[in-house]
Amino acid sequence: MSETTTDSADHLPVPPGRISIPQYAMALAQVASLRSEDPYRKVGAVAIDHANRVIGTAYNGLAPGFNAEADFWVDREARQKFMLHAEVNLCSLFTRGSVKLVAVTTKPCTSCMQMLCAYGIKEIYYRDDYAGSEADALAAMYGVKLEALNDYPHIG
Repeated sequence: MSETTTDSADHLPVPPGRISIPQYAMALAQVASLRSEDPYRKVGAVAIDHANRVIGTAYNGLAPGFNAEADFWVDREARQKFMLHAEVNLCSLFTRGSVKLVAVTTKPCTSCMQMLCAYGIKEIYYRDDYAGSEADALAAMYGVKLEALNDYPHIG
């Protein structure tokens, strides 16, 4: 973490030894991902409001209260359509316009990026790339900052 780091769109310098808001959000997203029940892909997401407060954390998984049989997890392709993405779960926690930035451990898929744009989010940070996503094109069209972020405190 360098001394020239800034806090997202606020462009405020971050004091030495203190992580930026996007780094903070990504570290929290990483921790949220640990709650995912999906053995193949664990994704976490965090929403930060305009006062730099955490609105919520979320992760990918099945609908709340649904307990799948053990054999459900064997076939990734068969279960994929039932998994709720972290971004979907996250957006259920806030209203349009109330979030400044989202950090997610994997670049949003096309439909999740569409939803994040519809919620008016102008900054999205991700750790891992997601092949086949049209997130970059959507970000360019809607004026959303979409940026890879790997410089944050890692857990484990």
